[in-house]
Amino acid sequence: MTRAKPCSFAKTRTRAAPKPTTDAGGIVRMAAVQMASGPNVAANLAEAERLIAMAVAAGAKLVALPEFFAIMGLKETDKVAARESEGKGPIQKFLAAQAKKHGIWLVGGSVPLACDNPKKVRNACLVFDDKGKQVARYDKIHLFGLDLGNERYKEETTIEPGDRVVVVDTPFGRIGLSVCYDLRFPELYRAMGVVDIILVPAAFTATTGKAHFETLIRARAIENLAYVIAPAQGGYHVSGRETHGDSMIVDPWGNILDRLPRGSGVVVAGINRAYQESLRKSLPALKHRTLDCACDTQVDIFKP
Repeated sequence: MTRAKPCSFAKTRTRAAPKPTTDAGGIVRMAAVQMASGPNVAANLAEAERLIAMAVAAGAKLVALPEFFAIMGLKETDKVAARESEGKGPIQKFLAAQAKKHGIWLVGGSVPLACDNPKKVRNACLVFDDKGKQVARYDKIHLFGLDLGNERYKEETTIEPGDRVVVVDTPFGRIGLSVCYDLRFPELYRAMGVVDIILVPAAFTATTGKAHFETLIRARAIENLAYVIAPAQGGYHVSGRETHGDSMIVDPWGNILDRLPRGSGVVVAGINRAYQESLRKSLPALKHRTLDCACDTQVDIFKP
C-alpha cells in the first residue's frame, strides 16, 4: 500500500478490550481511500481507480472514497458545473463500473448531484453493490461554515442540504451514512438507530481536522459501539486549500485499526461482527439509552 511517512500524531495508544470470540474466518476486510483531488474530473477518476485496485488487492470487500473525490475545484462553483443528474454522468458510471469489475461494495464518498436550484448541488454519498447497482443515497444534511478571518468556508452558498437520515442493509451489517461536517452532530447517528458500521467520507480543513477529527471519529465509534470508516481528502489542492487527511478505520472500542496521516493511499482493516456483538453484550450501553433524540426524524432504510 502507498503510505505517507509516519509522523508523531499517527501514533495512538491502544486500550485493552475484550478479546474476539471468533477466529479470523469471520473477519471482512474494508478499505478507506485517501486522495488529494484536483479540478480535473477525469484525472481524479483515474487516481481513484488506481487506489480502488490497491484496496481490492489488499482483500477489501467494501471500499469507501472521500468526500468530493471526483472534483475539488479551483473555486466552489466548479462542483456545480460538474454536477450530474442521479443515475447519469461519468462519475456515477465510473462508480458502477468499478463496483461491478471488482465485485465489491463501493461508496462514492460524495458526488455533486443536481437539485432544483441551478446554482447549487446536493452533496450525495452513493452506495453501489457488488453488481454495480446503486442501492442507497444520502444527501449531506449539515453544511460546513467557518470564519477565522483569514480562512472562510460557507457551504450553503453552493450546496443544498439533505433532510433524511439514511441507513443501508448490506452483507456486512447495517451501515449508517454521513458526510464530513455531519460528524459534529451526534444526534444524527442516534437517529439512525443501531448501526454496525458508520461511514464518514470527509474533506476536513487542516485547521479543524488537526483539532478535532480523530477525537470525533473515535467518539462516534465508542458511543455507538460501531466500526467507523473515514476516508478523507488529505494534502494540498490546486486551489490552495489544505485538507487534513488522517483517513482511518476505528473499531467499536475506539481503537484505531489503521490510518494514513497524509497523501494518497488506502487504509485497510478487518471488520469482525462477532467481536462487535461480544462488546455490545459485555457493555450494553445501546440498550441503556433512556432519552429519545430521534423525535420525528425521517429515516430511510435501504434493503437491497
